[in-house]
Amino acid sequence: MNIKKYLKFRVLFLLFWILISIIAINPKLDTEGVAIKAVEKNSSASSAGINFDPSTTLTSREIIKEINNQEVKDLQDYAKILSSINESSVVRIKTDKQEYTMLKQKDLGLTVEKISSSNVRRGLDLQGGTRVVLEPQEKITDQEVKDLISTMENRLNVYGLSDLKIKQSNDISGNTFIIVEIAGASKEEVKDLIASQGKFEARIGNETVFSGGKKDVTFVCREDGTCSGIRQCEQAQSGYQCVFDFQIKLSQEAANRHADITSKLDTNLTGTGNYLSKPLDLYLDGKLVDSLQISSSLKGQAAIDISISGPGVGVARDDAIKDATKNMNKLQTVLITGSLPTKLNIVKIDSISPVLGEAFTKNAISIIIYTILAIALVIFIRYRDLKISLPIILISSSEVLIILGIAASIKYNIDIAAIAGIIAAVGTGVDDQIIIADEIISGKKKKEILSSKEQIKRAFFIIFVAYATGVASMIPLFWAGAGLFTGFAVTTILGISIGVFITRPAFAAIVENLEE
Repeated sequence: MNIKKYLKFRVLFLLFWILISIIAINPKLDTEGVAIKAVEKNSSASSAGINFDPSTTLTSREIIKEINNQEVKDLQDYAKILSSINESSVVRIKTDKQEYTMLKQKDLGLTVEKISSSNVRRGLDLQGGTRVVLEPQEKITDQEVKDLISTMENRLNVYGLSDLKIKQSNDISGNTFIIVEIAGASKEEVKDLIASQGKFEARIGNETVFSGGKKDVTFVCREDGTCSGIRQCEQAQSGYQCVFDFQIKLSQEAANRHADITSKLDTNLTGTGNYLSKPLDLYLDGKLVDSLQISSSLKGQAAIDISISGPGVGVARDDAIKDATKNMNKLQTVLITGSLPTKLNIVKIDSISPVLGEAFTKNAISIIIYTILAIALVIFIRYRDLKISLPIILISSSEVLIILGIAASIKYNIDIAAIAGIIAAVGTGVDDQIIIADEIISGKKKKEILSSKEQIKRAFFIIFVAYATGVASMIPLFWAGAGLFTGFAVTTILGISIGVFITRPAFAAIVENLEE
């Protein structure tokens, strides 16, 4: 067999793309340890020198191998070892890059995940998390959309949710939607943070002393037990009630506003002390959160240091602590980030557990394998000739590989819709290859005067017409369903484009040589 005649430019071009795709995917066999997914600012981990670059590829992330000389093989080992270490104790972490030493506070400020076996990014459907489709209550400009997305990202990051994706989407009618995808977050957490505008106001009577955001609030105490935490829990009639409090610092402008408003108030003597006649009422989205008595010593004073408190309730004491902690975190978040520029309506909210996501991933891989095997069987029945059947199967497999390689290189998330697009592209590709093979084989049987090249040209005319039709039909799906079908459109167009410009020419060259 003369190998050189098969190594035409078209075949070499295909081999080049296969090689590039394998490099981009970078399959990884060693998956022992846990990968660092995010590092919280001003945490023990960040102070020790652990950094995280979001642009890093999945297989290049720093991997934790040992904690205090104990081997970390998976997420269970990581959680078990950390839980056994007391607060304020020294923690030594050994990664695949270096060693770090830090003190354990409330936590280390690290978010970790299972080591990825490749650079192919999984969408929310395949890794678990929450997706919310939001619609602004009023018409907003593109700049306002950008401001809205920026504020939402800031709010969710401050809350501690770092693995997220927020994007704008428009339907065919021109309606604007905001799609939020957060891996590993519960439905309740996300809904609580983004379903409301998060407008915070501190009022005395009908006058606003300060609002949430950097303009009025310069500092909010978090993750510091000396100025933030759950202070007391008492048994109530229906269970337990806990109280949280934390310190904030006001801008000079807000402090002067406090002095001006309080200077007009009377002083009342009560059994517990001297207080001003009106309390400081805390409102979140128009709902009263708490009322704080103001000491008479603060009358007319430009108070910069303010203590914020609020309740948490639950049937059991632990439930009340959990509720108080959640309420405190939310209040701290909106004080830091301020309110969203506009109110949002929840159009759709979906939540998928990580366990279910893993099951979806395994099923998706199985579906692709079964699809290729089913195609192989049909093709063999059709031709009963391995020299035709085998190239079709190899070409179809290479198309899947190149699609995943390009997705990995551009950091595009592969979700269930995208997998459906891959399967559709493979089916279209097989159809095109059958057209090419039939044109060449039938021409030879009929002993037509047309050369193999002419037969291939005739086949490619049909293929290009079908390609143009396929692309045209996919374009509307970019906007259908508020962009939820984008993955199907992207991988389908990508797949049939790879077929027309890379794999089909290579297949034609192979079949042409085989028939000769």
